[in-house]
Amino acid sequence: MMETIEKITAEIRNNNSFIITTHEGPDGDAAGSSLALASFLRKTGKDVTVHCKDPFPSLYSFLPGANELQLHIPDRDFDVAFVMDIGELKRAGKEFCSFGRIGKIINLDHHLTCENFGLYNLIDKDAAATAILVHRIIDSCGYEIDFETALCIYVGVMTDTGSFRYSNSNVEAFTVAGKMIGAGVNAWHVAEKIYENQPLKRLDLLCLALSTLETKANGLVASIEVTLDMYEKSGGDAELTDGFINYPRSVQGVEVAILFRQLEPERYKIGFRSKGKVNVAAFSEALGGGGHHNAAGCILDGSISDVKTFVYSIVEKNLC
Repeated sequence: MMETIEKITAEIRNNNSFIITTHEGPDGDAAGSSLALASFLRKTGKDVTVHCKDPFPSLYSFLPGANELQLHIPDRDFDVAFVMDIGELKRAGKEFCSFGRIGKIINLDHHLTCENFGLYNLIDKDAAATAILVHRIIDSCGYEIDFETALCIYVGVMTDTGSFRYSNSNVEAFTVAGKMIGAGVNAWHVAEKIYENQPLKRLDLLCLALSTLETKANGLVASIEVTLDMYEKSGGDAELTDGFINYPRSVQGVEVAILFRQLEPERYKIGFRSKGKVNVAAFSEALGGGGHHNAAGCILDGSISDVKTFVYSIVEKNLC
């Protein structure tokens, strides 16, 4: 892995123009790791564009560089593309996948099921967040992390560890977080921005979603739904559903939580979370998705009743 990092740092030294992209529906690690890498590259004199198919959620708007996100790729050449936290390349969107003016692709990820689509693939399933990999690269370059870069790294690590509550909260996660605080990050300030600043319509949407809570498999599985009708009633949108799946997971005795989120009349995004005993990435990959041992997802077509019946059957088989 150190050899790969050394090759990546060489590409950084030897190239000038970089585009950084991440997955659709970006979360805290996608935003944090992308903006941290961009901050570092810019401070070393590089020409950097940050791209994502979808906007970063508004709660991350306080991160340095978030206002410069490009939803469409500029029509120009780039020496190197960094693809962040993505699992599979198609999640970057059709525009990026069909864009032909990139010299090299470097893949940074910590998904258990990540594809090796880059010239260099820095993939470590034991890394708590992709922001951790950014820290390793910056550290390898001998760069002393400044406040703006540290803030982005801290948010990536904090959000992907569930505020250091999840099982991926390992020694490296705490060590890196501590270093970022040492660089000036205020832990309470970040927590207030992300967790104490909810729009009322998010709580309205959450109330509607929690009304669908149900358990299966003798209480080992719990799920909730978010539908298009709920968005209309609450005034909310998909961005506000981040973290909803933690509610069914918090139910006593539950090992696997599921969020059924409606995308279209007969299309659903399925999110899975495990408390640790069940590898949800295994059956998510079988359903055409992917992810981590404790967090994964996929997209399925059909009516909600058919999708739920099918998903429950798959999950229950994997509980044995």
